Order: sequence, then C-alpha cells, then structure tokens
Amino acid sequence: MIFDTDVLIWIQRGNLQAAETVESERDRYISILTYMELLQCASNKEQHRYTKSFLKDFNFSTLPLTENIGHRALIYIEEYTLSGSLRAGDAIIAATAIENNLVLSSGNSKHFKQIKDLKLKVFKP
Repeated sequence: MIFDTDVLIWIQRGNLQAAETVESERDRYISILTYMELLQCASNKEQHRYTKSFLKDFNFSTLPLTENIGHRALIYIEEYTLSGSLRAGDAIIAATAIENNLVLSSGNSKHFKQIKDLKLKVFKP
C-alpha cells in the first residue's frame, strides 16, 4: 500500500488509528512527493531528522518519480483540474500508486475520487 502525506501527518500528531492503518500493512510505500512534502513541513534540522527516522522506523520505501509517472500525472491534470480541481501533487501521488499497481490510503478522498484507475482506501481519522 502507498500512503498519502495526510496519513503520515496524522501518525506524527499521535493518531493511533493512522498508526494502526500503517502497521496493518506489511509493504509500505510513499511517493517521492510525499517525502518532499513531509520535509517541507519541517521548520528545522531536528524535524528533518525526526521525519527521516520516522520513515525508517516504519519501514517505508520511497518510490521515485519516473517518466511514466510524470506523463500519467500530466494526463490527470489535463483531465481533472478544470472539473475537479486536481492539484499537481495529488496527480503525482495518484500516478505513482497506479504505475506501481498499489492501493492508495488517504484521508482526502475528494482529492482522488475522480481518478478512475485509482484503487483508493479512505482513511478516516
């Protein structure tokens, strides 16, 4: 399963349901964009170290941005931005899930529901 940034933020805030959701999955993935978003939210080097340690402790594998993922994300932006306000970051995360044949766990179902090929597991905090 690939996890959206919001699920990891819930864990860092102490949400046990989010932690249990992640712990219930043997194979845990994030997109490179999620990794960047987590680091971007940090306000200092200590928080950077905490984020890196958190991802290592939970055994997350970071999936790279490939040419196919970029191309698929571009198609999603063309298809869904005007009708559903899809943002570039969400398009990349969804494309990463689809290109790697993974289910996406996210609490932001409204961001992803219009993408037909996406297998989405909604997390409710």
